[in-house]
Amino acid sequence: MKLSVLDQSIALAGAGEDAALRDTLDLAPHCEALGYHRFWLSEHHSLPTIVGTAPEVLMAAVAARTRHIRIGSAGVMLPHYAALKVAEQFRVLDALAPGRIDLGVGRAPGGDMRTALALNPNAQGAADRFPEQVRDLQAWTAGRQHRGIVAHPRAPAASGFERVPELWILGSSDYGARLAAHFGLPYAFAYFFMDGQGVEQALELYRTLYQPSERHPTPQATICVWALAADSEAEARHHALSRDRWRADRARGRLGPLLPPDEVAARGFSADEAPGVEAGQRKAFVGSASRVAAQLRDLAAALELDELVINTWAHDPAVRRRSYALLAREFGLAPRAANAATDATA
Repeated sequence: MKLSVLDQSIALAGAGEDAALRDTLDLAPHCEALGYHRFWLSEHHSLPTIVGTAPEVLMAAVAARTRHIRIGSAGVMLPHYAALKVAEQFRVLDALAPGRIDLGVGRAPGGDMRTALALNPNAQGAADRFPEQVRDLQAWTAGRQHRGIVAHPRAPAASGFERVPELWILGSSDYGARLAAHFGLPYAFAYFFMDGQGVEQALELYRTLYQPSERHPTPQATICVWALAADSEAEARHHALSRDRWRADRARGRLGPLLPPDEVAARGFSADEAPGVEAGQRKAFVGSASRVAAQLRDLAAALELDELVINTWAHDPAVRRRSYALLAREFGLAPRAANAATDATA
């Protein structure tokens, strides 16, 4: 079983948004030293909670601080951009971190429509062109001449293939599963976004409809889950209150930085919020390391997966690092030698 990381650069109450980006950069070498397989970064816009707006920029900084872990976007919201420019950016990244770059792309705007129009004045209907963009991106990232154009820099061939960023389709519905299957590409389902709803159907469609490609002769799928492990059940539940509060506020259209769990506990939840919070807690992967690891193993076995991507929010960065360390130990990940920027104490 391989474990990977999705980091979203979460703003924390009491700290500047720039601190969230620095925390992302510190977390990457920590997770590399623990033995995690990938470190993915999300793209969101005009949100006061998730402040990672430019995964390709953060990926370059992460590449400079790491040596082994794969680095990727989860993902680039492709309808905002020209496929050629995205291909060029990720070929540059691959030149900086050879053989370590994943290019995850999604169709969702990662924000509201007003923001989408600011990013791309032709945003209306842009999502309808997503399959065409994926086709173009697949050709250009592979180093092929396409529409009379080649995306540079080129890379030397290895084992019969030119080294290229690995292209992934991201989604939370049947649409992404079908598209990934059609193009013969790896597929990642946003389990945490949907609380798992629709995951079985999406993976079944992906595997059943899969059309083998030269680089990916067989389906390759993963899911991203939200999980938080701690030294005790009570401690984990306490720190998870920050995300519980955020979800309750989001349901009312209120977004902001992640609040400290002590503040959330003191405030509590209103009578009309409590049922939704309790329902979310029952579905959450939160608790002692052994319990969370057992839940994740059961889920991976049920879905026939050999890799899971873990997303963890906590107001205290040390709590996040501890959670990733505990899960690495439970899953028996092979630690890597730490570099000077890494503190991977468990």
